[in-house]
Amino acid sequence: MSPDHMKIVETKPSKKAFPFGDDRSVDQAFPNAISAVAADPFLMCDDFSMQSRGAYNDPDKFPVDWHPHKGIDILTYLKSGVGRHADSLGNRVTFDTPGMQWMSTGSGVVHAEGGATPRGQTHSGFQIWVNVPAKDKLKPPRYGTAKPEDIPQFDIGVNAQARVLAGEYPTTSNETAKGPFKTTQPVLIMDVELRDQAVVSLEIEDLYDSCMVYLYKGSGVIQQDRFEAKQVVRFGASAKNSRKITAITQANECLHFLIFAGKKLLEPIFWHGPIVMNTREEVISTMNDIQQRTFPPVKVPWNYKRSSEFPAEKL
Repeated sequence: MSPDHMKIVETKPSKKAFPFGDDRSVDQAFPNAISAVAADPFLMCDDFSMQSRGAYNDPDKFPVDWHPHKGIDILTYLKSGVGRHADSLGNRVTFDTPGMQWMSTGSGVVHAEGGATPRGQTHSGFQIWVNVPAKDKLKPPRYGTAKPEDIPQFDIGVNAQARVLAGEYPTTSNETAKGPFKTTQPVLIMDVELRDQAVVSLEIEDLYDSCMVYLYKGSGVIQQDRFEAKQVVRFGASAKNSRKITAITQANECLHFLIFAGKKLLEPIFWHGPIVMNTREEVISTMNDIQQRTFPPVKVPWNYKRSSEFPAEKL
């Protein structure tokens, strides 16, 4: 391997996790495989694929029911199915796939999602959490949705395409593709798809000192090693002159993977379920606010959990 390539420092298989509290499982790349400290500033990547039990007729019912978040940026990136989201900011959205919805939860958001994919179809994608600097954890929350045509997609070689989900990456036409997910901490998140007999070399900006690849479909070579789906590869990303990742597929192979590159926060993490802060005291304070029903501090003035109570102009 040439010296301009990043060195692989850790490789692990993803692990099963059960974030919904029932029999539904996900393949978790981090923190279950790669620790949150090693993945900094990335906190979580859940890879899910489920057969839909049918779209919900009740506008106020969701398979992932109402729950809080605070102190993180969240991306739900769907590859198949139909996306659906509701939150305490008054958003009620559905979107086609491949598409996304994202939140910078800041001081706090309550949301629910899912329930728009027709029965029998596959609902698949990723939920990704990115940590937020301590100084920004109490900022007002933000929300966005991106339809398929809103996500930059371009060729990165023969039989190879990329979508930029967050951050910026130069295209082969000398333009800059900008991802719709507006994170607080600088990151690059890309979805790369290689068909057979592809050779792709990607260069990661030296702003980023953390870099990982999660292989979610197929098999192929990264750097000089062969990998299969459901593996996570972490690179040493501190060297300014070693910034390349090369991926190769042979005949009749395909390889799909997510690239995660970011600027490390190097801050303490205190994590309780969907609340990610820096200290135990901050999490306890948030849990008290939830119990006392003063959470979230920023929300619409109507009952956002009932569509019948929305102002007419908001529906």
